[in-house]
Amino acid sequence: MRVLVVSDTHRDINALRRAVLNQPEADTVIHLGDGDDEAGKVEREFPQKKFLRVRGNCDWGSALPAEGLASIGGKRIFYTHGNTYNVKYGTGEAVTAARASKADILLFGHTHKAVSTYDNGLYIMNPGSLHGSDGTYGIIDITGAGIVMNIVKILNA
Repeated sequence: MRVLVVSDTHRDINALRRAVLNQPEADTVIHLGDGDDEAGKVEREFPQKKFLRVRGNCDWGSALPAEGLASIGGKRIFYTHGNTYNVKYGTGEAVTAARASKADILLFGHTHKAVSTYDNGLYIMNPGSLHGSDGTYGIIDITGAGIVMNIVKILNA
């Protein structure tokens, strides 16, 4: 099972569309905030995909939650934009919240810096910012053999 993870699209609806189109095998798209408007529009364009979304600090007036917890492929995923966990100053608070939720995977955005790491039983990913010429997104493959995470540079059209 493949999951597409995006964050900080900042009104770049074309980059978001390209990421979804570039990963047709991804059944689920997780948007980590700062792009609520375009994420809602793209979600309607791809009704066959499941979209999970949280609000970011630039999603003013959004009714989305600040965090979410999902079970995908038998793994628990804790996802948040990250600003409420002060991720610009380190991942400690977000890691603590993910572990308290008994998550296997922690996803966050906000810093615009892509990260893919593993820490004592917890997979941690920030897909970076999808916006702009250096945009990146993440993919997570969950199989019976385990979890594989990758950061992908968006291809410009």
